[in-house]
Amino acid sequence: MKIVGLTGGIGSGKTTVAKLFAEIGIPTYIADDEAKALMNRSKTIKRELIGLFGSEAYYNETINRTFIAQAIFSDKDLLNKMNAIVHPKVANHFKQWVTEQETVYVLKETAILFEHGGEKDCHFTILVTAPENIRIERVIKRDSKTKEQVLAIIKNQLPEADKIKKATFVIENIDLESTKNQVLKVHKKLLQAIIID
Repeated sequence: MKIVGLTGGIGSGKTTVAKLFAEIGIPTYIADDEAKALMNRSKTIKRELIGLFGSEAYYNETINRTFIAQAIFSDKDLLNKMNAIVHPKVANHFKQWVTEQETVYVLKETAILFEHGGEKDCHFTILVTAPENIRIERVIKRDSKTKEQVLAIIKNQLPEADKIKKATFVIENIDLESTKNQVLKVHKKLLQAIIID
């Protein structure tokens, strides 16, 4: 079973690409969604996050995402401490999930694949890109953020050029039809590479 990491900066459309792979039958693990689910489900994570952020970390037994996002936005140390609590649990959950799949490869979609050396756990990687102005537009529309807020997030992420150097495949996601074709091409290349391997 090969693991293919899928990543891309904010607004690149990596979730759209993940869905296109899922549509052609590739099991897809959305790390961010699973992390949120584990934050709500795991008593250990709850206890540790309350220890880190205080009782405001949860509201009605549900993770208080707004409060936590504000707390970690300008505090890298706090963000790293939170990641040290959540990431190992997500990694274990992913390993278990992989054992339940029956395809030649699975996709792991994560926003910060290259930032934390996650590519070392993947056999191949796919980077989803889009021009910065399109990414900004998408995030403003989706998250009701200002252009300045989106640019601040982009500035915090690894530069696109660095990610391109590390990626096995790059999918430019501007219009859906072209993206679908690129997904099919990458899928074929992955199957060929896996069969040769």
